[in-house]
Amino acid sequence: MNFRWGNIGTFQISPGSHMWQVVNKYYKENEPVPITMCFGVPPACTLLAGAGFDYAVLPMGCDEIGIASAVQGAPIRLVKARTVDAMALADCELVLEGYVNPRDRRFETKEAEDAGVQGRYHFHPEWAGYMGKSYKAPTFHVTAITMRKPEGKPIIFALGVHMLDDHNIDTTVREAAIYELCNRLQPGIVQNVVIPYCMTDWGGCIIQVKKRHQIDEGWQRNFMAAALSCSQGMRLAIAVSEDVDPYSMDDIMWCLTTRVNPRTDILNPIPGGRGQTFMPAERMTAGERQWTASNTQFEGGMGIDATVPFGYESDFLRPVYPVDKVKPEDFFSKDDIANAKKRMQGWVHSLARTGR
Repeated sequence: MNFRWGNIGTFQISPGSHMWQVVNKYYKENEPVPITMCFGVPPACTLLAGAGFDYAVLPMGCDEIGIASAVQGAPIRLVKARTVDAMALADCELVLEGYVNPRDRRFETKEAEDAGVQGRYHFHPEWAGYMGKSYKAPTFHVTAITMRKPEGKPIIFALGVHMLDDHNIDTTVREAAIYELCNRLQPGIVQNVVIPYCMTDWGGCIIQVKKRHQIDEGWQRNFMAAALSCSQGMRLAIAVSEDVDPYSMDDIMWCLTTRVNPRTDILNPIPGGRGQTFMPAERMTAGERQWTASNTQFEGGMGIDATVPFGYESDFLRPVYPVDKVKPEDFFSKDDIANAKKRMQGWVHSLARTGR
């Protein structure tokens, strides 16, 4: 949001998101949408607010506040807004009440407005690790500001985009949703879903599978295709076997180097499909036209099958070192061990934990 006109600010909504679905419903009727913007909210609400682009599992209309209540183990309290027909979080610190006008669209920055061009001028940092662009966006008209009694100093955390705090919020529920998606397709095969920091929140995922018998071979590709299709804008999905540490990017890169056949294991399942154009390379597809959703083209995601083919496990057998039997404290002092651990980086953490 950017408040350039007093109580009226732009309200950029990610295309395809829950909020976009709601506003799109009322766009043609030209009806304002009453909402509350809550700050300093319970952590479980922040967690669910970051659960974006997994609508096959969390569809429009699902009770995200109810899910947040389950996460924290107690009901999230709601209270009626003072000036609009909407609810607010009773235990937040500050509330902006108002309504979104889908058809009152204004430029987010004066620079873009003066040029009359969308998608070219910088506006704010984005989760993908690049500067976002300025567009014409719907407006949020504030009708009131309410707050709790300031009995103590309220904590309103200023979230940093493309940082680990933002990453944890945007991936925790999302990993679970992709896991659930895979398990619904074929139960028992998926072992874990991890979104490492370098995959930029919504940009990718790593799916760990365990093939129980020959008939399971190939499901890892179905999982990747489903995740790439259901998660708008996902660029990369990687499938690995159960012997791989999905939390170690050193292990993942080793997998890509030693287990992938470039002719058969690199998939592009949705060319020409619909998705978010989050990355600069996709926005550039608009050429000299404005870099808007109607002019840019989603290039489609890429799936990489880095799993061991079923039946060839002995050919991909990894050496496992007896880390459970060798005790460093039998040979080194506590200070020496602490000094060595302080120097550990990358793959050696996985080696020390798993022996691989």
